[in-house]
Amino acid sequence: MEAVIEGLLFIAGDDGLTLKKLEDTLEVSEEKVISLLESLKREYGKENRGITLEVLGGKVKLVTKKEHQAYYEKYFCVEDDGTLSTSALEVLAIVAYNAPVTRSMVDEIRGVSSSHLIRKLLSKNLIEIIGKAELPGRPNLYKVTSLFLDYFGLSDVKDLPSIEVEENNEERELYTSSK
Repeated sequence: MEAVIEGLLFIAGDDGLTLKKLEDTLEVSEEKVISLLESLKREYGKENRGITLEVLGGKVKLVTKKEHQAYYEKYFCVEDDGTLSTSALEVLAIVAYNAPVTRSMVDEIRGVSSSHLIRKLLSKNLIEIIGKAELPGRPNLYKVTSLFLDYFGLSDVKDLPSIEVEENNEERELYTSSK
């Protein structure tokens, strides 16, 4: 059965498979699927293996091992270092924590235009359009993609760390010492 799961995951590729899909396809219980996946993960965890098994975006996927990343980048001649500017990460965080969100909502939170950054994140497939808001002009609604979840090693946006907002209504004197 492990070989069948391995083949199914290979065929599914980047899309991966849900536990339910594996249960239905193999006609076995969830417990059996989990046991088989754990066994495969142990096998892939060996040093002589180049792939591993991860649950990302709520789906089981075969992924390459991070410790071999330099070789993969060299093979594909990756010129873009994959980094995002602080502003792009800010927009990504706003979308992740507030989805579904419109560009104007992002702009309002940031206090500056985010049009260029939204286009950049769309082109990198880190956010996607999920519909239209019921607002004048019917602006696009955005949310993060499964690629975002994969990249940050999350199963769901619910796995994002919580943000503690410090509410301090005290006015501060900007030009005097606090001593």
